[in-house]
Amino acid sequence: MHLGYFINQYPAVSHSFIRREILAIEDLGWKVSRYAIRFDANSLVDAADKAEAENTQFITETPVLEIIKIIVQQFLFNSIRFFKALFFALGFNRKYEKNLKKTLICFFEACILSRWVKEQGIEHVHAHFATNSTTIVMFTKILSGVSYSFTMHGSEEFDRPERIGFKEKIKQANFVAAISSYTRSQLNRWSDFVDWDKIQIVRCGLDSDFLDYQPTPISKDLRIISVGRFCEQKGQVLLLQAVSQLVTEGLELKLVLVGDGPMRAYIEAFIVEHDLSAYVELTGSLSGEKVREQISLARTFVLPSFMEGLPVVIMEAFALGRPVISTYVAGIPELVENEVNGWLIPAGSVDDLVDALRSALLTSPENLTEMGGEGRSRVLEQHSMATEAKKLRQLFLSTAGQQSGPLQSGSFVDLDKV
Repeated sequence: MHLGYFINQYPAVSHSFIRREILAIEDLGWKVSRYAIRFDANSLVDAADKAEAENTQFITETPVLEIIKIIVQQFLFNSIRFFKALFFALGFNRKYEKNLKKTLICFFEACILSRWVKEQGIEHVHAHFATNSTTIVMFTKILSGVSYSFTMHGSEEFDRPERIGFKEKIKQANFVAAISSYTRSQLNRWSDFVDWDKIQIVRCGLDSDFLDYQPTPISKDLRIISVGRFCEQKGQVLLLQAVSQLVTEGLELKLVLVGDGPMRAYIEAFIVEHDLSAYVELTGSLSGEKVREQISLARTFVLPSFMEGLPVVIMEAFALGRPVISTYVAGIPELVENEVNGWLIPAGSVDDLVDALRSALLTSPENLTEMGGEGRSRVLEQHSMATEAKKLRQLFLSTAGQQSGPLQSGSFVDLDKV
């Protein structure tokens, strides 16, 4: 089977789980073509991501004259589907998106993707994230007749479910992969009951770099680590506040913050203002290998997020044998169990974060190793990329041949009457 994968931005530092998924699908003997709207070459630090960029077609890299040519050809030689897709897009915008400029851009991007999938013999397109990428593949279904599915991760999408149009995207999809039970429950909220069976749990997974790793011993060093984009929702500012309090108590700890993002300037200023330079290290973005090294040097991993789906970096920390401190948010409690393989705290509570960090810093390396081992066992059981890829393959096979003619019944636009 020849699949197409479509993502807004790919490859990306935060999208290594998609790369693992694609490679695992290919290991099963299938061909996968990669498509994306854009990528940021300057942000890529991992050799594997740079290699993926060479194998991906980008809409933003398509010459303007070529884009115009494709759209004109769609209009002239695929006119029935072109106008069906255009009317559908306008109806979708009126009911859900309510941003005509954005919707028309997605429509024209779908014209380009439609040309690519037809020329390359793609049998099914799978998108990640339910935002623009799924909007585009939904329009592509009408333009090309090629079916689609998508993986839903959660977090920001659930802040504006009606604008995103979950109900319609699920209705038109062959299936939806939800990365956690929490994600599936939220999709159930925003879809028709008759479509619930389409929503299946397919977890994000790790490959042999993590699953075959032999965890190193946890040392007595009071070193903790957090990996993530520097932004409000990851809670790094609260983490710095908690570290400042622990330092005041006399704990000689070291916090390593891996990542970058819009909050970096504020974080740097906070460190200077509170005299934390000796206690906090900023590494910037690192390659996957370097991230593994940094996590392995720490006694515990911490991610005090306000909003998440189910962070892959928590799986990575567990695979490396490190207990995790995180929050009662979304799918995180499905993986982190309080005082078993880590600590769970209410999101936004500095006091609870201080208590959890203090516990992790004062717990013996032997007990931390036992907790990390519990986390690793859970990841080995639930988050093997090879296992999850087989689930996806079965879903793809079960939908084989379900190429689209007219849209599914019940759509807000009856295209058979257009």
